[in-house]
Amino acid sequence: MMKKFITLSFFFTCLTSYSAVNHILDLSYSFNKNTIYWPTEKGFNLKKIFYGFTQKGYFYSAFKFCTPEHGGTHIDAPRHFSEQGHTVDQISSNQLVGNAVVIDVRAKAKNNSDYAITVNDIKHFEKKYRLLKEQDIVLFYTGWGEFWNNKKKYLGSDKIGDVKNLHFPGLSKQAAQYLVNRKIKGIGIDTASIDPGNSNDFWAHRIILSANLYGIENVAYLHLLPILGAKLIVAPMKIKGGSGAPTRIYALI
Repeated sequence: MMKKFITLSFFFTCLTSYSAVNHILDLSYSFNKNTIYWPTEKGFNLKKIFYGFTQKGYFYSAFKFCTPEHGGTHIDAPRHFSEQGHTVDQISSNQLVGNAVVIDVRAKAKNNSDYAITVNDIKHFEKKYRLLKEQDIVLFYTGWGEFWNNKKKYLGSDKIGDVKNLHFPGLSKQAAQYLVNRKIKGIGIDTASIDPGNSNDFWAHRIILSANLYGIENVAYLHLLPILGAKLIVAPMKIKGGSGAPTRIYALI
């Protein structure tokens, strides 16, 4: 009970401290038949149960959906790549609320679709703005959100099952370890994976998630966020035992 009280107190303190919020942004994409998933997955399916007026004259609608954990805007729980890591439902509310930090690497990624974000990219940010802190959720802005409606451009391939021709930016092994050392709350990126598309060893996943941090992938609308100053609320579907889940992300500005 005490643990729950502390968590709720932290949450409401965060909201109270942002009582002068001017705007709330939703940094997640809608789920539909066009939502981008890993090439080996079938994608999102919404099936109608009932839609219309009942025999008693009132309107009623109900649907059921089927989706893999990892597609669209979603969270990678530590368990995704760490046998002993937290599952989605075990990630604390405290860890899902933090200060948004946006690191812009568009200039580097623009001419290299396989760009691996470096430690120097992060250090350059820290030198220009401030050091990363324990309350931070670090978001990497590669500019890839511009291609969300073009699956081939976004992933590098639009063919089902084609994981050999993926091309999009992600984190280098060294950058992932640097972030872990900073003891941040989690990371996010506006691409399909925290690892570069051409990775076949997934070091960023292995390092980040083994530290019981989480990764958010396919984060939307990062161009609308300030570099510093926003509060982030990460709200994944609470799937017991899940390695990931569809996620809404709210930025309080």
